[in-house]
Amino acid sequence: MPDDPQWPTEDDDAESVAAASQPTVQVNRPSVDQPTMRLPLAAVLSAPSTQEPPRSSPIRSAPNATGPGHATLGVPTAGSGGSGRPSGDTAGGKSHGTIGPEVGQPRAVPMRVEPKKDQTRVVPRPEQRTTELSVPPGKTARVDQLPHLEQSWFDQQVKSDRQQHQPRPEQTKRVDQLQGQAPLRQEPPRQEPPRAEPARPVPPPPRQEPRDLPVTGYEEEPEDRLAEEPRKSRKPLFAVLSLLVVAALAGATIYAVKEFGGTKAIETRPPAAPANVQPLVKAVTAGAPAPTAAGVKRALTGPAGNSALGTLTGSVIDPASGTALWQQGDTTAATPASSLKILTAAAALLSLEKTDQLSTKVVQGAEPGTVVIVGGGDPTISGAPGRSVYPGAATLDDLVGQVKAKGPVTKVQFDLSRYAGEPLGPQWESVDIVGGSVAPIMPFMLDGGRIDQTNVNGTRTGSPAQAAADAFAQRIGAPAATAGAAPAGAQVLGEIKSAPIEQLVDNMMQISDNVLTEAIAREIAIRTGNEPSFAGGVKAVRDVLTKNGFDLTGANFVDGSGLSATNKIPPKLLTDVLTTAAKPTLDDARTAKLRPLLTALPVAGGSGTLAGRYNGTAAPGKGWVRAKTGTLTGVNALAGMVVDVDGRVLVFSFMSASNRNPETEVRPALDVLAAALRGCGCS
Repeated sequence: MPDDPQWPTEDDDAESVAAASQPTVQVNRPSVDQPTMRLPLAAVLSAPSTQEPPRSSPIRSAPNATGPGHATLGVPTAGSGGSGRPSGDTAGGKSHGTIGPEVGQPRAVPMRVEPKKDQTRVVPRPEQRTTELSVPPGKTARVDQLPHLEQSWFDQQVKSDRQQHQPRPEQTKRVDQLQGQAPLRQEPPRQEPPRAEPARPVPPPPRQEPRDLPVTGYEEEPEDRLAEEPRKSRKPLFAVLSLLVVAALAGATIYAVKEFGGTKAIETRPPAAPANVQPLVKAVTAGAPAPTAAGVKRALTGPAGNSALGTLTGSVIDPASGTALWQQGDTTAATPASSLKILTAAAALLSLEKTDQLSTKVVQGAEPGTVVIVGGGDPTISGAPGRSVYPGAATLDDLVGQVKAKGPVTKVQFDLSRYAGEPLGPQWESVDIVGGSVAPIMPFMLDGGRIDQTNVNGTRTGSPAQAAADAFAQRIGAPAATAGAAPAGAQVLGEIKSAPIEQLVDNMMQISDNVLTEAIAREIAIRTGNEPSFAGGVKAVRDVLTKNGFDLTGANFVDGSGLSATNKIPPKLLTDVLTTAAKPTLDDARTAKLRPLLTALPVAGGSGTLAGRYNGTAAPGKGWVRAKTGTLTGVNALAGMVVDVDGRVLVFSFMSASNRNPETEVRPALDVLAAALRGCGCS
């Protein structure tokens, strides 16, 4: 704000276009030394704008209203005096508030200012003609807009210098802020001493919010400040900037899509065929010394003599050279227990495609509203998603959802014709079902027949197919399921598929799942043209292994899982299969197919059935031994591979027949035996 207010002069009036023709209002100050201010009438009649935010007015005035509901005295407005006709010109520029009601244009009342003793009055001049003009944009409220019937600023008592310069506690308001309010408190009269030139305005006090406040004086805000534009909100600017950023991002996205392939870059492509993984077994240290029979014998003599092992048979082979490093009854048939799964897994990898899947379908039944579940040999179907011990298992809910989408179902049947023969293997004991070792082998079941889906060794049901079919019927809204046959060529209403065979083999080896192993043995039988039964599965496994050059002399087994105590195989058969899988090169075609067998073996102290083992004196083998376990009453076995401290891969199989405590004596003794191979330094 400038230091001194700038009053209009004669030269300013001369530069006005309307100065010669428009009537003016002359303001006479009490002092003859002060300049005369002439204001164009058209500018005085400027219509107030309601768009600008409140700002301080250049005129001090007493209140011109007595409260809400009282008419404003002084300046007539359209509809309140004169002709009563509102002006049609409502356009206007900046304003500092509304003088009267916001209807039409106000009529100016001619007046003159006369000094009278110690007061100055503004009185109407009846002899002057009042002209009604269209109101151009105006900046401020002028003197002639003040009410002529109420006390004006010039009517107030003169203050002394001491009173004039005392700070006022009241904060200023504009004239338009006083319209329609209750009567304001009158400011005590004050005196304005004569002066030769305008005095420096006193800065306004800090803004407060009392109720009754006077308005500011004309001299406190110079005319150049009144012409400033109102402060504008930044919200439109932020909105524009946001739109520009969004537009830029959209443009960049479109450019990237076009630049890097257009529609081809975002279209959905079918998944690629599974990669043909062929992991290699290499020496950990290049040029590692070759193990010797003497070195291995020296390492195993002590652990092998542990009496807790009872009758111990086994063998150790160097797969890089095929040399037998340790042998103890290796050709004598013994009970392998679950280590027999190595043979079933090898036959599956040699005869089935790694990407093969087991399919379960629901087809249209012979009668309307009837559906038939066709068991496809997948025992891993999950009855409770997220609670399965089988990674990648299909879900029953998925199958139900597909069938529901085809229409209502009133009857459910299940077809188990895929398998033949007895559901329980020879010499299997019924207590194994309650104990969680196995369930009747059927082509349609949920979670391997487990009642608790997350408990690997939990109790299983004796009728897994009926339980699974009833669960399907309940979820689809039909009565309990019954056995039935699927019509030939019936329409398929739904289908789910298991994880690939390679993953199923890995899972059955990790958790030593008997049901899954028997299902895979039947799939081998179906692929080789044998009957899908226990006998057909065993024959198929033997046929595949014999065809691939493995010697099964002395091997006699009746199932694929090793659950029967009547199974007998020589330890050498297990090491022969593992040696082929562990060869360091892929010169042998069988090696490439059997590689996944090595990664399917549980890791000592890390995964599967070996996760809780290899503690105490067997700890050196933790993480280095990978092996398949086998446990039956009086029988314990361990067959797998280990990397010794010289960086050589060794393959082993150990079978123990002992009546000692398997948990605290026999299995720990086998773990120490394998760990001894890890630290032997067998060169």
